[in-house]
Amino acid sequence: MEHPVASAAHAAGHAVTLDDVRGAHKMLSGVARVTPMEGSRYLSGLVGGPVQLKCENLQRTGSFKIRGAYVRIAGLTQEERAAGVVAASAGNHAQGVALAASLLGVRSTVFMPVAAPLPKVAATRDYGAEVRLHGQVVDETLRAAQKYAEETGAVLIHPFDHPDVIAGQGTVGLEILEQCPEVRTIVVGIGGGGLAAGIALAVKSVRPDVRIVGVQAEGAASYPPSLAAGRPVALDSVATMADGIMVGRPGDVPFKIISDLVDEVLTVSEDDLSSALLLCLERAKLVVEPAGASPVAALLADPGAFTGPVVAVLSGGNVDPLLMQRLLRHGMAAAGRYLSLRLRLTDRPGALAALLGLLSEADANVLDVRHVRTDARLGLTEAEVELHLETKGPEHCEAVAAALRGAGYAIL
Repeated sequence: MEHPVASAAHAAGHAVTLDDVRGAHKMLSGVARVTPMEGSRYLSGLVGGPVQLKCENLQRTGSFKIRGAYVRIAGLTQEERAAGVVAASAGNHAQGVALAASLLGVRSTVFMPVAAPLPKVAATRDYGAEVRLHGQVVDETLRAAQKYAEETGAVLIHPFDHPDVIAGQGTVGLEILEQCPEVRTIVVGIGGGGLAAGIALAVKSVRPDVRIVGVQAEGAASYPPSLAAGRPVALDSVATMADGIMVGRPGDVPFKIISDLVDEVLTVSEDDLSSALLLCLERAKLVVEPAGASPVAALLADPGAFTGPVVAVLSGGNVDPLLMQRLLRHGMAAAGRYLSLRLRLTDRPGALAALLGLLSEADANVLDVRHVRTDARLGLTEAEVELHLETKGPEHCEAVAAALRGAGYAIL
């Protein structure tokens, strides 16, 4: 049953209702997967209550985007379908639109940045879209898609700023209530706001007591200043590894819902994101992209701020393998699993071997060594060594550094 508080909120001007989300849920039956919920003992221990991971990274096309894209395209008239659809995206929305359009027999054209990862471009083509590479950033790509829509009559499928898209994404919230009826806190990443708005509306309409927490990357946090101003505010620039939530301005439609129904919006650092991605891979055995890991990043950054049972929405798992390598290294460094240092030693036979022997005794795995013997900064009998080590955590890093200092090495 819809709660009277939520009903009043809908009457106050929300473009999406609980009935819209329920209708989308029926429409998506047999199209979108009911993604699994996985428990996390590690996060549960940190938070002090049950933590469940809603695995939208295991959804068709690798993210939740198929939900909103399908509902939006299915709602087009026959005339609109005949004109085709167009979208702009660096990855997840592109694949969602491509598959949804193919399933509905609609021609799709997707504009992607020139530097979009090759696996995402190939996947979008494989799902049936004509891919056009244009621009260096998504804003330039979106302008190209808008121009194409004006010239051809194709319908632009916006990634988050449309009621049908929000209703589709809201079906994630209905599944959470079915799979974890005792939930008290839901944590979800926010870019433009479509997913968070849909989940908040669906959940608060039935369970207004559930706390909804949105998460943004510090380098693309448009919602805190927008909520403070009471209207969408565009950022001057955005920069984050979490490209799935790297949006410089909230959508008008989701902003209204989020400002009314989301209880809090937090921000997380790049270190938080990479540590969360590493944790999902190591502890949960789940491949999650940085945007999808943002709720886990918030739990890691301040576990005491959340009341369990908690559901963290892993919104996507589409990450380029080369980026994954860099992210894992970054995550291991943030978790104290890498140690990089420079030190000087006497340039004599056996000096480097003695240093490496000491590191072996300290149980530090040497990944890379750079040995410099000729440099104007060095004395006649000096050599400089740059080391990259694999360690077991912050305490081990400190122990290795202490062992080096104890042996007389000066760490620069």
